[in-house]
Amino acid sequence: MIVLSREDVEVLLPPETAIEVVAMAMAATSRGEAELPLRSTMAAGGPNMMGIMPGMMRNPPCHGIKLVSLFPGNAAAGYSSHQGAMVLFESEHGTAIAIMDGGPLTALRTAAASAVATRALSRENSAVLAMVGAGEQARHHLDAMIAIRPITELRVASRTEKSAANFAEYARSKYPHLTVSSGTDVRATATGADIVCTVTSAPTPILQGAWISRGTHLNVVGASIPSKREIDDETVLRAQVFADYRHSTFVQAGEIVDMINAGTIGKDHIVAEIGEVLNGGASGRTDDQAITLYRSLGIATQDIACAYHCWDAAQRTGRGVDASL
Repeated sequence: MIVLSREDVEVLLPPETAIEVVAMAMAATSRGEAELPLRSTMAAGGPNMMGIMPGMMRNPPCHGIKLVSLFPGNAAAGYSSHQGAMVLFESEHGTAIAIMDGGPLTALRTAAASAVATRALSRENSAVLAMVGAGEQARHHLDAMIAIRPITELRVASRTEKSAANFAEYARSKYPHLTVSSGTDVRATATGADIVCTVTSAPTPILQGAWISRGTHLNVVGASIPSKREIDDETVLRAQVFADYRHSTFVQAGEIVDMINAGTIGKDHIVAEIGEVLNGGASGRTDDQAITLYRSLGIATQDIACAYHCWDAAQRTGRGVDASL
């Protein structure tokens, strides 16, 4: 098998490539060409959790499992909040053919999925990006949004002025063409933006539907378990909502679970999976005034497709370390 480090994954899976690989995986998932058990989680002490994500794809023919630790306090110690490993198996004999760092794989595929959704749902001339959150996912989402839309203005909101300012300085350095502002006021950051990405660890809503302007596209990313939510009910009610995978959305997206249980919405409030839009089986944005919302939870086929790409590219380029089991 091949062992791929963080650096290997980042070199083999640049943002532009990740976007196309994830688009393929999301389309295949919605065509029923994958086995996708629900992600399971377990407590790992305090606020920390471990996620277990298995899955199988028919094309490319492979299966795999990602084991990922979610440690929200890691940023203060200089570590990514997502630590883990992805194991990839070939489908002929079931042999493990690669193991790789699951941290960058998760970060890259999550941002890539938001980019796929944004490309499918946002207005093509979207130029103003609001980033709510200023951590690792914010950086990857900035790269992904710039890869697919003509972003000229970035607004950043974070819990502290310092973290917002640090991210703003990073963005100015990497993308000198951007006009960048930062602060702690989520309302001011989101109102009037063309694209809003929420990439926080907030347990309760930090974005309100009353603040969202007509025509905006939202990527709601940070809350990945049913006990957390980044957005209020009004945001959901005002938006055309799209999912990565319906089955997981109905049991793991906190605001959707809460609102269905309360009878506020029905399951039909989910317009479609992004893969259904990509496959032509469902429409995306209905008009320039519509608010569209992509509810990201992350699905194993995104990880598996990206892992397979990394394994295949490593074969061709000689990256990684060969190891015998």
